[in-house]
Amino acid sequence: MNSNTPDPGLYRRYRSPSKPKSTVVFLDRDGVIVEETGYLHKVEDIAILPGTAEAIASLNEAGYGVVLVTNQAGIGRGYYTWYEFDLVQTEIEARLARAGAQLDAVLACAYHPDGKEPFAIDHPYRKPNPGMILDAQRQLKADLQASWMVGDKLLDLEAGRNARVGHQVLVRTGYGRDHESMLTPGPNVHAVETLLEAVRTLILPGSRV
Repeated sequence: MNSNTPDPGLYRRYRSPSKPKSTVVFLDRDGVIVEETGYLHKVEDIAILPGTAEAIASLNEAGYGVVLVTNQAGIGRGYYTWYEFDLVQTEIEARLARAGAQLDAVLACAYHPDGKEPFAIDHPYRKPNPGMILDAQRQLKADLQASWMVGDKLLDLEAGRNARVGHQVLVRTGYGRDHESMLTPGPNVHAVETLLEAVRTLILPGSRV
């Protein structure tokens, strides 16, 4: 992946060369791809959730774009830096790759209204704002109405709605089970156990994943 992060509060990496993807599955990271540990910033604390790599590999095989969009308030609050984030993210992607899975882009936002300077703002890229999703849409030429947002928090789904992503999925891993009671149901709003179930039953129904 190539890096383009001139803004100190943003992390943007796109696979090089970036190929257009008409349908994209946007994924939160902690609680969706890896276990929620609270401000993950140590490689030894990484635990890939069961079935995650299989699910992402199936999306890759089907030609879907897979884009990680993650808030990183821990950086904004001064708990760790982009250096630690990059170490963790590199290891996550290495483990996914060993299972034949890859991400087309990684976008992260360290800004937080309660953060330290220069991060103490509600930036347009911080979920539930749609900036990270819209950035990926421009790069990958995605059809957002045909795309999916998968997260374990309501703010993930709100970011999807704010970007006009057509389908929203709350997984019950991470914080999802706690947030489900606050979920507003709708024809394109779903709650499932895991990312793997979302891919099997909603995104790629009838596939062998």
